[in-house]
Amino acid sequence: MPELDRLGVDASGALHIGAAVRQARAAAHTAVRDGWPLLPTAIEHIGHPQIRNRGTVCGRLAHHDPAAELPATALALDARFVIAGPRGTRTVTAEDFFVTTFRTAVEPDELLTEVVIPPPTGRGWAFEELTRRHGDFATIVVAVLLDRADDTEAVRTARVAFCGAGPVPVRLPAVEEALTGADAGAQALASAARAALTSLAPSHDIHASAQYRREAAAHLLVRACTTAWERCS
Repeated sequence: MPELDRLGVDASGALHIGAAVRQARAAAHTAVRDGWPLLPTAIEHIGHPQIRNRGTVCGRLAHHDPAAELPATALALDARFVIAGPRGTRTVTAEDFFVTTFRTAVEPDELLTEVVIPPPTGRGWAFEELTRRHGDFATIVVAVLLDRADDTEAVRTARVAFCGAGPVPVRLPAVEEALTGADAGAQALASAARAALTSLAPSHDIHASAQYRREAAAHLLVRACTTAWERCS
């Protein structure tokens, strides 16, 4: 099915990534790098070149390891998931697609045929990840999109997604509200970090304690927001 190999932008400005599109191809695509730079940056954190040359974007998302990079990125980008099966085709939001560890909204007799990402809105972006070694699954991930209001020095919109902080990627309204309406200076960043510390509820496992993940998430959030704000300029 040639449509499964689709990689491109439609007339509305949305990006379509078919089920057969490999991660390396998506990361190298000029339109992706220009319009949605958060996505290729996240892909470049996946494993090693051999993995990215063989693995697909949709496969990584449908597998849904909570410590993987792409679920949080898809959530930050407000991705839509097109699922096909014997009962027809349906589209699911990123919030509804990830159900729990290794489980998504795709039923056993269905296939994730493509991911659709809306036209870019935020001019500032950043992706930060903490791992034990390069190429490992993440201890914590944060993906940030910020947009600066044209007539002020304030953040107009903020989308912040975390991965590795629970069984599904999460957005925290308190973090986004702390950033919106002010510049991403020290005060706003401190408020956002406090919101992350109090709102995140990661699990404890052999890789890291829950408290360590919270503190790491707050630290990475500040760093990512600083970078995203600089890119808004």
